[in-house]
Amino acid sequence: MRIIAIGKKHEKWVSSGIELFEKRLKKPFDLKWDILPHSNFAEEKAREEETQRILAKIKPSDFVILLDERGKNISSPELAKMLSNGFVNSQNFVIIIGGAFGVADELLQRANFVWSLSKLVFPHQIVRLILVEQVYRAQEISSGGKYHHE
Repeated sequence: MRIIAIGKKHEKWVSSGIELFEKRLKKPFDLKWDILPHSNFAEEKAREEETQRILAKIKPSDFVILLDERGKNISSPELAKMLSNGFVNSQNFVIIIGGAFGVADELLQRANFVWSLSKLVFPHQIVRLILVEQVYRAQEISSGGKYHHE
């Protein structure tokens, strides 16, 4: 799985948490990060420019999950099922965390699944940590581990 995120490198306090969960991840749930810098433009122009850079990193065969506050809320077991089913079908997952101004419609349309972590808006650094924890939780649910409780 690859995560493409717009923004700065992980801040130190976030890095510690991300590393904690990444050490626990096993193939195929392991992650690779591709952090792209913010656009030098603002608003619509930034959204368009960042979207084009993200799209350039996506293959036609990738299963794209876009994090967006307008997306669908799913449970951790539903995420685990989606990822596990994809791995069985040899899908490559790309998870996108857009920039401060969001992404252009072109990327929304390219996404195979648009996922909202919450109706709340979180800082991008925190979203990264939540995302890695949820991938770890999905791994544990899929393998019958004791991390997740129903």
